Amino acid sequence: MDVLLAKETVVRAGRELVKEGLIQRTWGNVSCRISDSEFVITPSGRDYLSLTPDDIVTVRIDDLSYEGDIKPSSEKGIHAMCYQLRDDVNFVIHTHQTYASIQGLSGLDINGIEGESAAILGDNVPLASYGLPGTKKLRNGVVNAILRSDSKAALMLHHGALCMGADYDDAFRVANELEKVCRERVFARFTEVSGKTAESFRSISDYIAERLTTRTSATELTPYESVRAFGVLEMTNAESGETLCIDLGSGLPVDPEMELPDTAVLHAEIYKARNDVNAIIHSKDEATLSLSRMGKTIRPFLDDFAQIVGFTMKNAVYDPDNALKTSKKVIKKLKHRDAVLLDHNGALCVGSDREEAEAVRLVAEKGAKAFVAADLYGRGKSYINTVESVLMRVIYKAKYSKKK
Repeated sequence: MDVLLAKETVVRAGRELVKEGLIQRTWGNVSCRISDSEFVITPSGRDYLSLTPDDIVTVRIDDLSYEGDIKPSSEKGIHAMCYQLRDDVNFVIHTHQTYASIQGLSGLDINGIEGESAAILGDNVPLASYGLPGTKKLRNGVVNAILRSDSKAALMLHHGALCMGADYDDAFRVANELEKVCRERVFARFTEVSGKTAESFRSISDYIAERLTTRTSATELTPYESVRAFGVLEMTNAESGETLCIDLGSGLPVDPEMELPDTAVLHAEIYKARNDVNAIIHSKDEATLSLSRMGKTIRPFLDDFAQIVGFTMKNAVYDPDNALKTSKKVIKKLKHRDAVLLDHNGALCVGSDREEAEAVRLVAEKGAKAFVAADLYGRGKSYINTVESVLMRVIYKAKYSKKK
């Protein structure tokens, strides 16, 4: 394939992956074979929406060498092995799609795929063993999975999925069909365990939460997003869209006729305590809301959670009637982390800007679903160990978060 056309296709693929929610931020990677000896691939740690063809790197399949100052994805070795092992593969995407990621927590291959799904994926999708991102252990696990199946997809334990195709369209077809199959498997597992039929993932997360919850109810908080700039806090009601501005110095609304939200003190105190935070998003997603009722600390079952949320997501009680004191307790549980569960009220996600906070939200919600799925499969203690979680968090904060 022509090199420029291949690079343009990879850029288009990256944007499509973000649009479809198959990746977030800089996670995942995309490549296209251009000859028997070379492929082009996305760069390391770069936001897909900002990429141009000039950012896409040409890499040799045999020795992973490349020219220029732009560093290719750290997973280039996995892509190279796909092209070496599969003559029918010319396009590869590594995704962090939700249901494929959480289905991998079952610890099992997906067997017995039938019908149209089998025509697209094959009748068996293997599960690759875990390794830290960018390591030989991860690459070897993926290679072993590819070698024992003729599927165009592979699940990656604690990590995501690998989807291969003859071309761009074929690889996306594989990714979308894999997500469909994995969703069906998760819902089928719920029926097997509970004897019930889930109308949505909310039914599954509520089932797990009800079994594990011991805490009483708490004050229901209206979810607000906020950003700060020039000493002013702008808060937006996530449900109504109503916006008001608050002076961070006085803590009072700029418009005296506006009533302070019940979380105004909490937002303001977070900004005062965290110079690195300029945006906050309150998630009341089905999974984060269910898990916030449990009063438990959530550990990483997926490595992007360890990187962007933190090595744990703790639960904290916020009481509007005792706002200042309970805000300080929330802030304490946010230390070295970018999300915290608010008792019975979902999760509060923070970032250096709104884009960063939105990425934290997406990953926190997926991480909550991962907790639910792991418990559903009887693997509630199969989270990534603390040492590896801390290592990934430190590397991300020191390196990749600055590239975004």
